[in-house]
Amino acid sequence: MNLPLIVSAMRHTTVGTIEYDRAKAYPGVTIITPLHGNATYLIGMKGEVLHQWKHPSKPGNYAYMLPTGNLLWSGEVEDGPSPGGGKGGLLRELEWDGTIVWEYRDNGQHHDFRRLKNGNTIYIGWENMPKEAQARMLGAEAGSEDNNGDTWSDYLREVTPSGETVWEWHAHEDLDIEDFPLHIMSTRKEFLHCNACTELPNGDIMLSFRKNSMIIVIDKKTKKVVKRWQDNEWGQQHDCELLENGNVLFFANGIQVPRGIYHSRVIEFDWESGDEMWSYTGSPPWTFFSPNISGAQRQPNGNTLICEGLNGRVFEVTSEGEIVWEFVSPWFAETQRGPNNSVFRAYRYDVESPELAGRVKLIS
Repeated sequence: MNLPLIVSAMRHTTVGTIEYDRAKAYPGVTIITPLHGNATYLIGMKGEVLHQWKHPSKPGNYAYMLPTGNLLWSGEVEDGPSPGGGKGGLLRELEWDGTIVWEYRDNGQHHDFRRLKNGNTIYIGWENMPKEAQARMLGAEAGSEDNNGDTWSDYLREVTPSGETVWEWHAHEDLDIEDFPLHIMSTRKEFLHCNACTELPNGDIMLSFRKNSMIIVIDKKTKKVVKRWQDNEWGQQHDCELLENGNVLFFANGIQVPRGIYHSRVIEFDWESGDEMWSYTGSPPWTFFSPNISGAQRQPNGNTLICEGLNGRVFEVTSEGEIVWEFVSPWFAETQRGPNNSVFRAYRYDVESPELAGRVKLIS
């Protein structure tokens, strides 16, 4: 059996801004939260730190700015389940000066969290899957449950600013489990491993499932699946966003796919047909690869900001695939696997956007 070759991702010897084409890059401020650090940074196009927030712990993946100018951050807590990466547990909203204006704790919270249009907050959580539901699972490696023989499933919870739960969705209750078989090379420690939740304009929720390389949309009112796309060639994707043109953009990690040397892609596909409309691949392909985390954001000028998470690399490409801005995080931390500068996601904001409102200036 010929197994795919995994190329080591730690290949960057230069950090900071290493590419910047002023004529083609979209100017703005990029937010970066090192996965193994305790701060969030706003950086300019030259890599200069324009602002930062300090946190009491490492993040529960990332942070992003709200239209109010505040920061929404998740922090990792010691208590609660942790069957896979992405553990959080503490949600905080901070003002520009770091003042905490909202806080909510759920030890099961993991990966993603979003402020909804109605002012509430939705997030993903882990819960123990009942044995009768666990018995209905298909696929994955037999006997690969956690040490207690358990499988962890995902839930969504919407809470008000006062912390009241007003809506919930549970994967093992609201999905037909048999219709969601796991990848043959996955384990049964988790059912689906949801890593992204995005509110759509009509209020429905788009989710990304890593364990079976699937993106779905659930009707917020009925909790039923109304759209689903799946392709094992995506290789257990992360992040997903609805573009203004109606297409879907996401990061295809490219892990556990039978195609030789592993490599990642960023893909845009048509909402109705699922047809691929645009994609980015490294040249050669293996020069762009993150087996986990990562994300992508379409810029107003048509470029795409890409976070190659494992390597702490954030870069911007044109629609033709030309790299016009590139930054490698200089914030390393010592981990069990050595120095690590990983970044879960990165976003860019215009200086005059509601999020920044002119509070910082770029170096010309």
